[in-house]
Amino acid sequence: MGIFSRFADIVNSNINAILDKAEDPEKMVRLIIQEMEDTLVEVRSTSAKTLAEKKEIVRRLDTLKAQVSDWQDKAELALSKDRDDLARSALLEKQKSADAVASVASELEHVESHIEKLQQEVTTLQEKLADAKSRQKAIILRQRSAESRLEVKKTLDSSKVEEALNRFERYETKIDGLESQIESYDLGKKTLADEIANLQKNEKIDDELAELKKKLADK
Repeated sequence: MGIFSRFADIVNSNINAILDKAEDPEKMVRLIIQEMEDTLVEVRSTSAKTLAEKKEIVRRLDTLKAQVSDWQDKAELALSKDRDDLARSALLEKQKSADAVASVASELEHVESHIEKLQQEVTTLQEKLADAKSRQKAIILRQRSAESRLEVKKTLDSSKVEEALNRFERYETKIDGLESQIESYDLGKKTLADEIANLQKNEKIDDELAELKKKLADK
């Protein structure tokens, strides 16, 4: 039937091959999925119409078969009454109905073949759709990761990074100098905390000296 004529390149090909040729794989995979979903809706609608058509054909076929049987009965009745003329007419009508049965049966066979092809095409498209969806997240992540890494590479290769590092080192050297100047002002100066600490240290030594003197005196 060619229901996928506008989409045969995707249905009949490998999705990876399409994505490899795409300038924007993320955009391409979204378009593929959208097109597949739209096509599925179209195919299902066509399938519903075709199934309804099949039911109508089956009803017509059953009616024609009943007519064939009915004309057969009428021909037999006419013969039983010695009415060869009526029997002949009934058989002619039976033949017309039988010809119609053959024609409608052929039409039914064509419709059933059409339905089978639709089902095969739907199955193929659903497989392709599932494949595309399963790859979608991975493809998007890979593309974004690659783009981020590329930006990092470009940044690291830039002379601006080296210049920034040099400025950083100069700032560190300048700060070191300022800190050294501050320390130079404090050289030789004792803070209140330093003096108290010295007093505590001297007091401890005096206590140890007195204890030692007492120990020697007791001997």
